[in-house]
Amino acid sequence: MTESSFAIAPHIDAVTELVRRAGDRSLDWYRSLDRVDNKRDVGFDPVTEADRAVETELRDALGARFSDHQILGEEFGTTGEGPLRWTIDPIDGTRAFITGQPMWGTLLGFQDHGRPVAGWMHLPVLGETYIGHGTCRLRTAGGEREVRVGGTERLDEAVVLCTHPTMFAPGPEADGFARVAERARMVRYSGDCLNYGLVAMGLADAVVENGLASYDIVPLIPIVESAGGVVTDLAGDPPLDG
Repeated sequence: MTESSFAIAPHIDAVTELVRRAGDRSLDWYRSLDRVDNKRDVGFDPVTEADRAVETELRDALGARFSDHQILGEEFGTTGEGPLRWTIDPIDGTRAFITGQPMWGTLLGFQDHGRPVAGWMHLPVLGETYIGHGTCRLRTAGGEREVRVGGTERLDEAVVLCTHPTMFAPGPEADGFARVAERARMVRYSGDCLNYGLVAMGLADAVVENGLASYDIVPLIPIVESAGGVVTDLAGDPPLDG
């Protein structure tokens, strides 16, 4: 792998504040149906004004600070070029957001030559920010602490999380997930990005999901890995950047 002369570590705290500030903008729309579009549109494409506002603010802030870096976002695609890339999911869990549930967040990942090396997840309603780089830290209004995954190794002792089982296509995918769910000690649904934070904290043992885009998973890989966890695709291989 090509070595980079860019060090992300000195920027971690500043970027954490950018993510928090941009993510908290979405609270202006939260549980305010008259400000959330697409909720009743035919076809139900759950894109909100808040998604676009959060991504725009984060893009502008990152672009001003890292003008020579590439930025990929769910709403506005890719700008810039080069081996250093920021990946934005302005609201992961849009359906939770527009239905007034608290399990959604703003995700930001940083990749160096395709390798995810730092990740952020800010949960505005819960007031929590996960920072993954070297170690995984959970920052709240009460302070900051390091978190680690649990030590569970057996599936029959594991708590497994999944946003919804319908993300697995009928046939081998759904059957495979059903076998996991049947053997696990407990399975809980919903949660979106929060699930990965719960694994990083050791409160759950695994997240099993399918059909994730690059912006859904790239920011979460450093969070889980920095907490001592492992992220793979459904075949058990390292996930590919989309």
